[in-house]
Amino acid sequence: MSLMLLIGIGIAVTIVFHFIGVYTHAQKLVWTAIILIWAGVISVATSEVKPKAYDEIKKMQGTYADTDKLIQEAMPTVSLYELIKIKNSYLQNKHKHKQ
Repeated sequence: MSLMLLIGIGIAVTIVFHFIGVYTHAQKLVWTAIILIWAGVISVATSEVKPKAYDEIKKMQGTYADTDKLIQEAMPTVSLYELIKIKNSYLQNKHKHKQ
């Protein structure tokens, strides 16, 4: 999934929660929850991955050129979102070369 698609889904869910808050007359509570959810998601997506993930990346490195390019761009510290992009690229290439 692309980042724009994920942001679009997040915005749609935010709008739905907003209307739930308007309907239940709890706008402040709902918007507080929405802000906390967005902050949490952004924090997790941009946090550095665990050392075990770097071992996984080393196993994927050197196999496919576009995956290697993503790895080069992400290093020295890889975020969770970057790891997902790298893994997705690796799996797509692996699937293409199997056929």
